[in-house]
Amino acid sequence: MAPSLFLAFLLLSSAASSANSSPIKDSFIQCLNSKTDQSQVPLTTFFSRDINSSLFTALLESSAQNLRYLRPSKPKPEFIFTPLTEAHVQSAVVCSKKLGVHMRVRSGGHDYEGISYVSEIETPFIVVDMLRLRSVSVDIDSSTAWIQAGATIGEVYYKISEKSKVHGFPAGLCTSLGVGGHITGGAYGSMMRKYGLGADNVLDARIVDTNGTILDRSAMGEDLFWAIRGGDGASFGVILSWKIRLVPVPESVTVFTVTRTLEQGATKLLYRWQQVADKLDEDLFIRVIFRVATVGENKTVSTSYNALFLGTADRLLQVMEGSFPELGLTLSDCIEMSWIESVLYIAGWPGGTDPEILVQGKSLFKNYFKAKSDFITEPIPKPALEGLWEWLFKDEGPLMIWNPFGGMMSKIPESEIAFPHRKGNIFMIQYLSNWQERGVDEANRHMEETNKHVHWIRMLYRYMTPYVSKSPRSAYVNYRDLDLGMSASGNGSYLRASIWGPKYFKNNWKRLGMVKQVADPENFFRNEQSIPPYVAAGQRYK
Repeated sequence: MAPSLFLAFLLLSSAASSANSSPIKDSFIQCLNSKTDQSQVPLTTFFSRDINSSLFTALLESSAQNLRYLRPSKPKPEFIFTPLTEAHVQSAVVCSKKLGVHMRVRSGGHDYEGISYVSEIETPFIVVDMLRLRSVSVDIDSSTAWIQAGATIGEVYYKISEKSKVHGFPAGLCTSLGVGGHITGGAYGSMMRKYGLGADNVLDARIVDTNGTILDRSAMGEDLFWAIRGGDGASFGVILSWKIRLVPVPESVTVFTVTRTLEQGATKLLYRWQQVADKLDEDLFIRVIFRVATVGENKTVSTSYNALFLGTADRLLQVMEGSFPELGLTLSDCIEMSWIESVLYIAGWPGGTDPEILVQGKSLFKNYFKAKSDFITEPIPKPALEGLWEWLFKDEGPLMIWNPFGGMMSKIPESEIAFPHRKGNIFMIQYLSNWQERGVDEANRHMEETNKHVHWIRMLYRYMTPYVSKSPRSAYVNYRDLDLGMSASGNGSYLRASIWGPKYFKNNWKRLGMVKQVADPENFFRNEQSIPPYVAAGQRYK
C-alpha cells in the first residue's frame, strides 16, 4: 500500500479503536502531553497491540522486510508511536527515559535483523515509527535538499527528478529504503564509484539527542556529525532529517544486463571481472548478481552483469572495448534512458514503469531471509569459484550480489566519515538465503526451515574465509549480522562489542565509542549491536 494511502487508512481507522487503553500507553501519552506545546498529542498517532491489534499489526508489518522478525514468537512492542512533528520525537525521547521504557526507532524497516522493531534484549519496549515525517525539499539553485527520516530513498530520487533532469543523489539501489537509517550506515549505490556514498554527500543533519534536544551540525559538533555518517546513527540519537548535496547526472545514461551461465564461461568471465571491476572508468558501475537457474533438466549458476553508465551507449562501448571486452557487450544490449528511469531499472522494476511509483515507497522484496557480507581485497581464484558454485547448489533460494568499489571510493580516506571500507577493496559481497514459509502455523516446521537456511549460509560464510578481507574480516553495518555478536546494556557489552565492532568500523571503532561516551554516556540509545560508550579504565574495548 502506498505511504499516503496507508497513512489515510490509519488515520481513518485508528480513531474508532482508541477508546481502550493500556497502562504503559496511558503513562506515555500523559507524559507526552505534559512535554509538548500542543494541547494534546492525537490518539491517532498510537497503535497498541492489545487494543487496536489489527491496525497495530498492519503498521508493524507495513515496512518490515525480513518476515522472520514478524513471527508470533518474536517480541512485539507495547505500542507504536507515529510522531507528526519534530517536537513529538523530542517528547518521545524524554518520556521514554522518564518512564524507563526502552525505545526503538524505525524509518524504513529494511534492517536485516529487525532491530528497529524487535528487541531481543529488553522488555517492555516501544517503537517510534518515523513514517509521517517524510518531507523532501529540493533546492536546485544550491544543489541541495533537506530530506526527513521517514522518506524513502525512492521518494528522494523522484522529488529530485521533478525539479531537474540533470541532478541526482548517490545512495541506495533499493528504492524503499528509509533514509533515516540508510544513510547512517553509509548508503552505497550505483554512483558510488563516481561520487562516493550517500553519507559522503551529507552537508548537515538534525538529530534528537539523549536529552530530547534538537541538534544541527553546528550544535552537535564535528565529532558527532562524523559518527552519524556511516557509524550507525541509531546509537547516538534519533535522526530527523539530512541536508544532502545533489550531484550532476547526464540527461541520458545507459544501462545493461548481460547474463552468462557456467556453460557459457561464467567462471572465467567472473575471474576477469574481479581484475578490472574497481579499475573501470568512474562513470561505470557493473555489479554481478548470482542465482541458481534450471536449464533443461540441469541446474546451473546464472551470473548477471547489471550496470549503470553515466553517459551514452556509444561512449560506453568504447570504455568496455578498452577495459572489459571479455563481456562481449553490444549496442543491442545497451538501453539509454534518463537517470530517474535508471533508478527503476537497477532496482528491478519492469520496463516502462512510471517513475511516480517511487512516491509509494513500495518494496519489491519482502521475504524470509538471512544475510551476510564480506569485502574482497584480492581476486578469488578460479578453483575457489568452482567450489562456491557447489555451495550455491545446496540451498533452495541462494542469492549473491557483488558490488564493485574503486573510483571515488578509493580516494576518500577511511577516517573521513565513520564508514571505513575504502581503498584496497575490489568489491563487496552480499550473501542471502531466501525462502518462503511452508506450514507457517506450525512452530516446529518454521524452526526447521529457518535452521536449515541459516546453517547453509553460515557454512558458505565459513567456506569463503580464506578469500576475503582479514584482520579484521570486515562486514557492512547496513547488512546487519547478529551472528557476529550481540551487546546488551551492561558492562559485558564492551567485550562483546569488541568482536563485531571492528568488523563494521575497522580503525574508526574506538573513535565511535569515544563519541558515544560524550553524546550518550548512559547508553539510552541501544540495541543488539549499538555502539557502547568508551570507558578507558578497566574495559577491554579495542
